[in-house]
Amino acid sequence: MAHFPKGTVVRHSRFGRGVVRVDDGDSVVARFEHSIEECLPDDLEIVDDLIERTEQRLDNAAAVVARVLANCIVSTNDSWGVFSRSRVALLPHQLWVCKRVLESWPTRWLVADDVGLGKTIEAGLILTPLLASGRVRRLLILAPASLVEQWATRLRDLFDIRVSTYATAVDYPSADYWNTHNQVVASAHTLRKDKGGRWNRLIDAAPWDLVMVDEAHHMNVEEREGKTLAFQLVELLQTSGRIQSLVLFTGTPHRGKDFGFLSLLKLLRPTEFDPKMPLEEQVGKLREVMIRNNKQRITDMQGNLIFEPVRARRETYTYSADEARFYERLTEFIVSGRAYASTRLNQPERRKAILVLITMQKLASSSIAAVRRALHRRLERLRGADWNGETIAKYVARLDELQAEDDPANMDEISQIEEYVTGSSDISFNLDVNEVAALEELVYFADKVGKETKIEHIMGAVTRSFAGRSVLFFTEYKATQALLMSALQERFGNGCVTFINGDGFVDDVRDSFGRALRLKEDRRYAADRFNRGDVRFLVSTEAAGEGIDLQENCNTLIHVDLPWNPMRLHQRVGRLSRYGQTLPVDVLSVRNPDTVESRVWECLDQKLDRITLAFQGGMDDPEDMRQLVIGMGSPRMYSKVFANASRHDRLEQWFDAQTATFGGEDAVRTVQSLVGNVARFDFGEVADQIPKVDLPELIPFVKLIFAVLHKGHIQTDGPRLSFKTPREWRATDFAIVEQYELVFARDLHLREGEDVAGVGLRVMDYALRAAADAADSLAALGGLAGPFVVFGIRDRITGAGGAVRKVVVGMLRIENLSWQLLRDWEVLKLLNPAADRPRSGVFRVEPQEDINVPEILSDAERCLRLRTGELDLPFRLPEIEHLACLVPGRRAR
Repeated sequence: MAHFPKGTVVRHSRFGRGVVRVDDGDSVVARFEHSIEECLPDDLEIVDDLIERTEQRLDNAAAVVARVLANCIVSTNDSWGVFSRSRVALLPHQLWVCKRVLESWPTRWLVADDVGLGKTIEAGLILTPLLASGRVRRLLILAPASLVEQWATRLRDLFDIRVSTYATAVDYPSADYWNTHNQVVASAHTLRKDKGGRWNRLIDAAPWDLVMVDEAHHMNVEEREGKTLAFQLVELLQTSGRIQSLVLFTGTPHRGKDFGFLSLLKLLRPTEFDPKMPLEEQVGKLREVMIRNNKQRITDMQGNLIFEPVRARRETYTYSADEARFYERLTEFIVSGRAYASTRLNQPERRKAILVLITMQKLASSSIAAVRRALHRRLERLRGADWNGETIAKYVARLDELQAEDDPANMDEISQIEEYVTGSSDISFNLDVNEVAALEELVYFADKVGKETKIEHIMGAVTRSFAGRSVLFFTEYKATQALLMSALQERFGNGCVTFINGDGFVDDVRDSFGRALRLKEDRRYAADRFNRGDVRFLVSTEAAGEGIDLQENCNTLIHVDLPWNPMRLHQRVGRLSRYGQTLPVDVLSVRNPDTVESRVWECLDQKLDRITLAFQGGMDDPEDMRQLVIGMGSPRMYSKVFANASRHDRLEQWFDAQTATFGGEDAVRTVQSLVGNVARFDFGEVADQIPKVDLPELIPFVKLIFAVLHKGHIQTDGPRLSFKTPREWRATDFAIVEQYELVFARDLHLREGEDVAGVGLRVMDYALRAAADAADSLAALGGLAGPFVVFGIRDRITGAGGAVRKVVVGMLRIENLSWQLLRDWEVLKLLNPAADRPRSGVFRVEPQEDINVPEILSDAERCLRLRTGELDLPFRLPEIEHLACLVPGRRAR
């Protein structure tokens, strides 16, 4: 029986190459690439130690180069995810986020990148090496309900990562859903409701290797109100030991209260953050848990800034005499109605009445058409006395629930409820002492309004400023959506416009002949048609404010109305100002300075401008600071200001009093502390580290594997390769098919039967493992400038390493006998020219001269140890091993 001294390099048919730790005679404990295993001695084969080799015992040069390339590809991808099968070009900040998250395991990060920087791509980059290596088998993604389908679709289409979408219908006790589905994306809003033992089944299932939470700020914690259900669910999973790694995504990490923000961080790092302690005592630890990138700093691979500042401007219009008269009467009705409710109605009725009155105000700020329809409905029901006892109490409760969540996905439902309750059949309360007469007067003046000046002004702006352009419009209400669509078709012809809203229907859209229609459109289909340029205009409610990308054929946005939360504007603009946009984005908002809403927005803009000015000079990204400050404002505060503004004559003074804490010194100081202490991408600092390689750099490796080592026939057509796989591969792994048609590019249209190549594709992973585990390690190679030694560096401490198990580096001796350090991707680029010509003479050479291999290895390792600090290794106790040595060769005699 063979004896295996400690440190002996061995190879196992299943585990690959490893290093012996203990041999007790009956079994051998060895450390392999992915684990420490106890093996039978007969299952191990001793691999010659490279340092004991001499140049007279050379290996197959092609096999050595293939082995080095395989190790470099895996090393580079484990750190950066650069060889993932994403079908969109990757940006350096996305690679950098991937590297930071993968540097430790278990990994715990809050990724708070700005809207439009590609969080799904970042997630895919993180997942690809974890899934390919087997580090993650059980994956759970929690997202808002409206984004579940998007997560599943994008992971599949961009990365070929297949996840199941959770549905309550298939989650029943005997189905054992959570144990039979290993990769799941689920609605956080569905799962948070613990119905029918749902939580117990989730907790009783096998643990999750990785949990990702999108829009994680919805998992809020208030000191008084306590924890949201979503927070409680994730916290329960964690305290039950069901989460190994946790990554949270949010564009608005701090919602104005330190307690909620620190509670989120405590969820990530329970022993490092405490919401009961001051934030300023804990900000120093943010760099190791929170990432924040913004558009002002994002570059391409050459360091060129990608995003241009959004070109926003405001235009004003003036009501016609009929519109002004109606608006004046409606304002009087709302003010007097609130006074009536506060003195004449009991508490439940008062609350319902004020809700209806405030909603009338919101509808009117969108369009007269929107509020006119609601007024007509309520008046008809009051006149007909057809009330059947229905009340709006349940809708009031539902609004409270939706508004408390502050989820953009809820905005359409909120708008629909507001439209419904304003014209509700619930007449159990009055809005005025003589409501019927008051409503009749309002309806009379509303009906006198013909074409609305705001819509006409928008039509003029489209013709005047955006001729020939695709235009995206945003409005809050379906009635306004129908009004604008009708105007567009009248001006530009039938079929020029499509729409997106929550339920996929819109009524009362008039075509160019004046016929009223009910239209139906799936939101994804509408977005696709707009992105392709099949329709010029798209009118959306807040349903497209999140989760829909519309930048492919459009760089123009018009706010038809202005929401009562300024964060919504940023979300809207993010549909166009995002990764993939090639033109400056123009944004137009229209206001009537005679309305209360416009005056409130003017006050808000002035305050935000003062905040932005305060950041000038002190911060390099004042626009991002502005958005963070807006995000810290309470949505309820914004709504309260807009709802009550009409009751105060001295609006500016009242506004300042109501928003005294918004954007104050504490908020500014908090934002400055966050931005100054979080981890963020800086191209200048990491430009030399970012791999300058992409999918085409995999082609030489594939050519070498199939053309030389397996004597197969391979066809190349630019970035397209086709080949047959060896029979022994198919016999070993039934998932590998006989013929492959692979594309080594991200931006090409796939033909029938083609796959995007990359790490994570079964045949590529198999080829990489087979080459990396080979024994070949010493050879001569033509074209080398000097001896070249390749090392692998791993962490000696088991269980402490991250997803990066081994980092490959090369040491090349140059003319003055000094050593040049090459990172893994640089080694790849150095050897790729030889591998790209697999049948050339570079592999059929002999050493140029007698070379002392042990001396070369020793000298190269000594120089490497002096320079390991340059590598930013994610290891506690780095251990260096020899992978291969290549010496300059000359054509054999």
